[in-house]
Parts: sequence; structure tokens; C-alpha cells
Amino acid sequence: MKRFFLSLVSALVIAVPLGLSEIRTADAQGQVTQLRWATSAVGSAGHRAKVALMAMLNREMPDYSITVLPTPGALATVRGYATNQFDGYYGADIAFRELAGDTGRFRGFSQQMQREPVQSFWAYTMEVGLGVRAADRGNYSGWGDLAGRPVFTGPAPWDVRAQLERAMQTLEVGHNYVELDLGLAASSLSDRSIDAFIIYSTGEASPAPWVNEAMMAADVAALNPSDAEVEALRAAGLDVVEVDADVFRGDVGTDKVQLVPFFYGFHVGLEVPDVDVFRMLTTIEAHAEELARSDSAFRQIAADMVEVQRRGVAASVDSVKVHPGLARYLKQKGAWDSAWDDRIATR
Repeated sequence: MKRFFLSLVSALVIAVPLGLSEIRTADAQGQVTQLRWATSAVGSAGHRAKVALMAMLNREMPDYSITVLPTPGALATVRGYATNQFDGYYGADIAFRELAGDTGRFRGFSQQMQREPVQSFWAYTMEVGLGVRAADRGNYSGWGDLAGRPVFTGPAPWDVRAQLERAMQTLEVGHNYVELDLGLAASSLSDRSIDAFIIYSTGEASPAPWVNEAMMAADVAALNPSDAEVEALRAAGLDVVEVDADVFRGDVGTDKVQLVPFFYGFHVGLEVPDVDVFRMLTTIEAHAEELARSDSAFRQIAADMVEVQRRGVAASVDSVKVHPGLARYLKQKGAWDSAWDDRIATR
């Protein structure tokens, strides 16, 4: 069985990674295969989870050497893979949806693409919602009451913002987007420069550090969508989950916070053989509880690795093809839908 080897390297090393031809040559000669696997910025949920994942794979799969490359965000990793800068990427179903539709943050990008991403491992969901001033919580019956109001839905390039904007557009909540530095979210809410900002968690368990800090710095209440809005979101194909309020710091004014999930994964392309992706998935499944102890974001795969993969594929299969190694894994587990057969990627 092959093993991924984690190495966090200096900027100098990152600047001169191996090329794909060298990767294939090393593999053909039976040597350690090098992979440049990009994730989001140091300190982010994606970077933290990637380090935990690769620490385990380093120990369990000896014939791969992965260089973990932090980037400004997940969007940069998908773009970088598609333009041959990276060999692995940190991709979300919302990003794949935009890429397939040539919309949003990927508008016009198809002309630059040199290869298409595929999906190979879904790690967890991220769940997005809204926080408002606690003193004003009684003035809102749902998200629709934010129409016309200033709202910080997240940094412009981020997937969490894209998902929240998608949900708000579905509900026709025509808010005024205000872009902020993350550290200004709490003060901007307090001084009424904004009336709401994005709150989100990873794996229904772990809020982003900056969100918890903002919720401690200002008196913030979670604003749940109304029952009618929840029905409208689900009718449009967007799920709504209830996350325990105690995962957030402070009193958020409700026992359950209703958030809209989407799927994040650490993916590789067809340059990594089917058998190796299959082995990676089975190794992750075998050590999922260990991963969950390292990072609570992985508690979903610890609870049901197969179901997370199935749900991830179901959420994104119309936008991005499935790595045959992932297809094999789901078929062996009895979780593959034959309707997806024509979405298995081929060289």
C-alpha cells in the first residue's frame, strides 16, 4: 500500500516543485511519487484539516510524498490544479458548480483551463448562516428581513460567501454586500455599519476562529431562517441542518442554529491512479476516528465515511466528474447510484 508523506516546506521549496512529468517518471521507476497538494491559507479550517489528514497518511501510505501548499483560499487551489500549478486541490461543490456553469468566480475561466478537476475525497461539510446584533434579534422573523440592509457575507473570493449568497438569492433577499477585513466584523456590527455577518462551522462542530472571536467581541445572536424559508431552500435543492448552539462561543439566543451546508473535499485528478485513490479512501476510513480526535471537522467521516462520500457525490455529480477510484470505493460499499455511471471520469 502506498503512503502519502506530509512535508510543510519553506517558500523557497514551494516555489520550485516537481513537474507532472517528473511525478509520472518517479512512479514508473518505483520510486516515491511526489505530489503538490494545495489547500487554503495557514490558520484556516482547510489548512488545519489538511495537516491532520496528511499526518495520518504520512504514517500509513509510504510511497507518496505530498508537499502541502497553503494558498490564499480554496478557489486558488482549484484554479491552480486546472492550470497545472498543483497536483491536488481543496474543492467545494459550490466552486465546482460555478466552474461547470462558467459563472460567478469562474466566469471566463474555461478559456484558461488546461485540464478538468474531478472529485475524489469529500472530507466534511461547511455550514453557513447569519448573525445579527442580539439587541435587534426580536426585529427579525427570518432572513428576508435583511432585504436592503448592509450585510457582510464573507470575503468576496471565499466559498462560504458564495454558498451564503446562493442561499440568500434563492430566497430573494436583496441585501447590500459590504466587504470587510475579518477582524472588523464585530466592531462593524456594533457600530451599525452592517446589520448582519456570516457565521459558519465545519463538520457541524467547529466554527471558524474569526467567527468565534467576533461573536465574543460583540453581542451576536444567530438569525435562523423562517420555517417557510427553510422549505423554500430545500425545495430549491439546498439543505438546512441544525447545529448545536454550544459549538459557538457565547449566547447566540437559540438552542439550535440553522445553517445551509455544502461539501468540501481534498481532491486529486486522474494523474493519481484509480487503485491509489481507492487505497487512500479505505485508509482514511480505517483511521477516521483518529482524524476526528485530531480535528473535529472529521467527525462526520468518523460517524459514516461512506455516507459523506455518497452525499458529496450526489451534491456535485452534475458539475464535476467522479474519480474512478472514488466510484470503485462507493460501488464496493453498495452506495453507488447507477445514474452516475456516465459521470465517471476517464483519461
